[in-house]
Parts: sequence; C-alpha cells; structure tokens
Amino acid sequence: MKPCKQLIFALLTLAMSHGAMAENVPLDRVTVQINEGIVLESEIVNMLKTVKANAKAAGQSLPSDKALRTQVIERLIVTRLQLQMADRIGLHIGDLQLDQTIENIAKEQKMTPEMMREKVEAEGMSWSQYREQLREEITLGEIQRIQVQRRIQVSPQEINSLVKLIEEQGMQQVEYQIGHILIEVPSSPNSEQLEAASSRANAVLKRLQSNADFKQTAIASSSGPKALEGGIWDYMNVNEMPTLFAELLVGAKTGDIIGPVRSGAGFHIIKVMDARGLQTKEIDEVRSRHILIKPSPILSEERAKAMLDKFADQLRSGEADFATLARQYSEDPGSAAKGGELGWADPTVYVPAFAQTLGALKINEISEPFRSSHGWHIVQLEERRRTDATDKFNTNRAHQLIFRRKFNEELQNWLDEMRAEAYIEVFDADFNRG
Repeated sequence: MKPCKQLIFALLTLAMSHGAMAENVPLDRVTVQINEGIVLESEIVNMLKTVKANAKAAGQSLPSDKALRTQVIERLIVTRLQLQMADRIGLHIGDLQLDQTIENIAKEQKMTPEMMREKVEAEGMSWSQYREQLREEITLGEIQRIQVQRRIQVSPQEINSLVKLIEEQGMQQVEYQIGHILIEVPSSPNSEQLEAASSRANAVLKRLQSNADFKQTAIASSSGPKALEGGIWDYMNVNEMPTLFAELLVGAKTGDIIGPVRSGAGFHIIKVMDARGLQTKEIDEVRSRHILIKPSPILSEERAKAMLDKFADQLRSGEADFATLARQYSEDPGSAAKGGELGWADPTVYVPAFAQTLGALKINEISEPFRSSHGWHIVQLEERRRTDATDKFNTNRAHQLIFRRKFNEELQNWLDEMRAEAYIEVFDADFNRG
C-alpha cells in the first residue's frame, strides 16, 4: 500500500516556516521518499560535491550535472534500501565492533587509532563523521553478505572445469625436462608376456622410488628412444612433446614419478627431472583453535567480550582447559564439538580480523578477545608449517573466481528485487526512475 504523504508535507511545511524566519539560509527539502524513509536535498548536494572533488583529484571527466545527479540519487536510494533491510533483520553495528574495526584498519596501515584519527581530521573530515561513514560501510557489507551469499551455489563440476583451464593455460608456458623409461612388449603379446613386462615395470618403479639413479636405471632397463642418454628428453613444452607425455604431465611437479602406464609400445615410466616456468604455490599454514561468542539482543557486546576476557585469564593461569571451554561455550558449530580446533589452514581464508590476530601470535599464545564479523573470539596458535599447496591454491582460486562472479550477479538481482518491491517517489523533475 502506498505510504501516506503526510510526513513529506509536514517536513516541507516545517522547512518553509524555518525559511520564513531566516530568509538568507538555503532551504533543505525532501527530495526522495523510500518506503518510510527520506533523502534530503542536502545529502544529494554533499554527495555531488564529494564525487566532483574525487574526480578532479583523479583527473577524471564527469558527465553532465543532470546525469551525475541522477546517478547520485540512484546510489542513495539503493543504499537506503539496504540499510532499511538491515534494520528489519536487527543488524546493527555497535560502538565496540566499530572500535575493533578501526583498530584493525589502523594496524593494516601500520598506525595507531590515535594517528589514524589525526590523519582523518587533517584531511578535513570530523572523526564522528568518519565513524558513522565506516559504520554504514560495515553494515552494507554485512547485509550484502547475509542476503546474497545464501543465494549462491558453486558446484564441484564448475570448480573442476575452471581448475583444468587454469592448469592448461599455465602448462602452455612451462618447459619440462622428462626422464623416460619404456619396458617394451611384443606387438601382439600373450598374457604371459604382458605379465612379465608389467612385473619388470613395477620392479623398475620400486627401484626409482627407493632413490635409484634414474639415468643408470634407464640405460640398464629402457627400450625407449633416449635410453642411451639416460632416458632424458631435452626441455619441451606440452605442444612439442609426445601426446602421452603431455597427458601424463597435467598437474605434475619436479621430482614426480608417473607410471607404469600402458600403451601399444609397452609400459612407460616418466619422471619430471626439471620444469622451467612452472608456477607452484607454497603457503604458510597455521593450526589453531578458537572460542566464538556471538552478541545478541540478550547478550551485549560488552558481556560477550567480558566472558572471553575471563576465559583467557583462566586459560593462561591453567585454571581451565581450552577444549572444555570451547565445547561448553563456543558458538562456532563447525569447531565447538572438536574443542575449538580449526585444523590446518591458510590464514588468508579467515576474515581479516582473525587472520591479523593469528599473524601476530607466537606458538601456543592465546590472543586477547577481538571482534570479527562473526562475533567475539579468543584464538590460540598451535603450530605453523610451510607446504606445497599448488592444487589447493588452484581449487580455491577457481572457487573464488566463480563465487565472485555469481556474487556480483546475485547482488544486482537482489538490489533490483528490493527496488521493484519498494515504494519510491522522487520529488525532482530531473530524475525519471521513481
């Protein structure tokens, strides 16, 4: 049902009466009504000034004032709709969470919160204005994550297809030095001949896996074309090498031994002696455990933090056991039953506040309570290690690429749906989308 316009008329009347008392003060007015909310002309003017100042600083040209005003009004409408949705589901960013976010931002910029405040004020913005702007940005990010993420499904088939494409594109640039051993079979072998060749191939493989010298083994055992050269083929990319080699090298790394693989010629064993231009990904992983407490209308931010302060003190003094506390109190369904254990992981998979806290901890150290988008945590760093994660990296990269594309598509769909269902009236002759 169309909302009543009495609020609009009352505000306009009030603005006119104020104008009568102070003729030299420019009148503010309601320019847009969005459901039960409004956008004032002053908000539009301020955003126009900001956009123009940013464009000037970047040396960027802008469209006409009319087109720019249309874009600004549309942005304010979409922002207000999202904030209204956040209000409806009870999503509010408290001062404690805001302070924690500011502290995290300051750490990223290698500053203290006090230094950051001085910088903001030196750039002409009041600290309170900056805080409220940041609070709005956090709210928008959270409401988008909550509303859009649940609409997205990424299938294993989609990931596997993209991983294959990433690997194929990467392999085109790689040159491999291959070691090759062929255990030959007759052109029309009987079962006994096949069994004998297969046994010889497996025996050769076992010797190689026990660190036997590849070249000596190839000279002694191989019937391949490079046997006298120790089975070594010079550097080739996948387009230059025999098809069988190219097929077997998908995902292979230096030192890998592949086979035995049967072909019409016999049983092949391949070793990747070297690879030039091969993109591998080594990562530093951490093993950690945590306790998560989620603030709610019943449990305030302050009480949630106080609970974790108490837990941290008990753990450091030996009065309590981490796993026991996690099972009893942690609100992370994925780890609570396991005593808070998160297992081995690349810390970048965690939200920024969590990753930053882990990065600053020593082995077995327990953090101070900190706020992330999930709630309040304490975390203990148990171990660190460096590992080859090329396959995992490609899988995660593929998932992120697909998820990001789908997120952007679903975000726009969600915004369009909200706009279509909302009551929007623009009291502006220059704006035609109301």
